[in-house]
Amino acid sequence: MKLDEFTIGDVFETKPYNLTKEDIMRFAGEFDPQYMHLDEEKANQGRFNGIIASGIHTLAISFKLWVEDGKYGEDVIAGTRMNNIRFIKPVYPNDELHIIVKVIDKKATKNETGILTVLLSTFNDKEEKVFEGELSALIKR
Repeated sequence: MKLDEFTIGDVFETKPYNLTKEDIMRFAGEFDPQYMHLDEEKANQGRFNGIIASGIHTLAISFKLWVEDGKYGEDVIAGTRMNNIRFIKPVYPNDELHIIVKVIDKKATKNETGILTVLLSTFNDKEEKVFEGELSALIKR
């Protein structure tokens, strides 16, 4: 979709994504090697009572699901900013995540492009919000 096809207030919902313990540990091993993501014994004794996903992993899954939804399609040019990133609740192995995306701003720019800003709200299968963040992208008008 082009910028002009989006309306402030539009809401979209993505397909679900099941996050496994192996996914969590693989991502954390490469990008966030902290004990709460990798060391089951120590994580079980910690605040979250077990392994949890990295917040950065949750953000990446949220972005992936939005992109795979296909609304940007070939009209997206590049991401421009992320704001107000909040990791609200821990994400555990076997949580099924889905994203509610709300268009919160759009601005035309030069050269037949514009900036679209969406609010990504990520929920687990208990309908608890686990992540929220604003994402802006440069797209064709």
